[in-house]
Amino acid sequence: MQTSNVLVIGGAGFIGSHLVSRLAGAASASGAPLEPGANPDSPIAPDRIVVGTRNIEHAQHLLLLPRVEVVELGLADNAALDDAIGSLGVDGIVVNLVGVLHGERADPYGEAFASAHVEMVRQIAASCLSTGVRRLLHMSALGADSNGPSMYLRSKGDGERVVRASGLDWTIFRPSVVFGPDDHFLNLFAHMQQMAPVVPLACAHARFQPVFVQDVVQAYLNAMVNPATIGHGYELGGPRVYTLEELVRFAGRASGHPRPVIALPDALARVQATIMEHMPGEPMLSRDNLDSMQLDNVLEHPVAPELNLHPVSLESVMTDALAGRNRDTAMTHMRASVHR
Repeated sequence: MQTSNVLVIGGAGFIGSHLVSRLAGAASASGAPLEPGANPDSPIAPDRIVVGTRNIEHAQHLLLLPRVEVVELGLADNAALDDAIGSLGVDGIVVNLVGVLHGERADPYGEAFASAHVEMVRQIAASCLSTGVRRLLHMSALGADSNGPSMYLRSKGDGERVVRASGLDWTIFRPSVVFGPDDHFLNLFAHMQQMAPVVPLACAHARFQPVFVQDVVQAYLNAMVNPATIGHGYELGGPRVYTLEELVRFAGRASGHPRPVIALPDALARVQATIMEHMPGEPMLSRDNLDSMQLDNVLEHPVAPELNLHPVSLESVMTDALAGRNRDTAMTHMRASVHR
């Protein structure tokens, strides 16, 4: 079993929390049992697991895990990045999970996308080279292309170019949309249908091949110990392709709040996205999201055999998870009604 130290940059997020938990040999970041289909064993047992995050408060849930350290890494803090990567030793492994879904509009992309998906990657590659750390596992996205239809996909494509030209021992992963009991995808659709009598849906016929978060994690873990994955990019997806409308309807049924879904024409969808972009907080939908969904988010080839994955179905994980979400919500309302 490999024992290299690991730095997970962006490790406090959805995928990162699951990866760090598995590296630490824990069931999950919350202490809950592993989800159906998750493999409790990891082929790597690091002596140190370092989580890099822009806000240490976001990683508090990981500090309870064994061998986990948290460091603050700003997008422009090269010295902190050099220190974090250099502390791993030359046999260390760097995982880059940094990503943003929204940002200001510009051509080819705005500053938020440039900073997170391109400049940060350049900084990571430069730090690896200067400290002698060779192994880099990089999170990209299915459809990433420097000439793609959206700022998100173009910036992800440019980030891939940086990794491929780095001279490091890299592996790139390109997942479709990632699901899990604590995701922000199907849970959002379930919440929408709990709150609204009808769901007006943009890009209803966009196609996705959702992949379970634990399958993504397993791909990373297996790649860490398999030299055959060096210098390759891998698409990750589940066993079935769905339209966005099918996913929304599933979330409604599973959570106990099925609602009518109205597919919006493209012009009206763009108006909806424009309005949502200007609402306070993180937008639920942006025009750039619509641009990304012009491409099918599905695999061109089966998952590569050297990753040794057997992706589980969305239904096997999320049917009970979303039903449990409905039960938890009902219990919260009941407690509030009796002031408990």
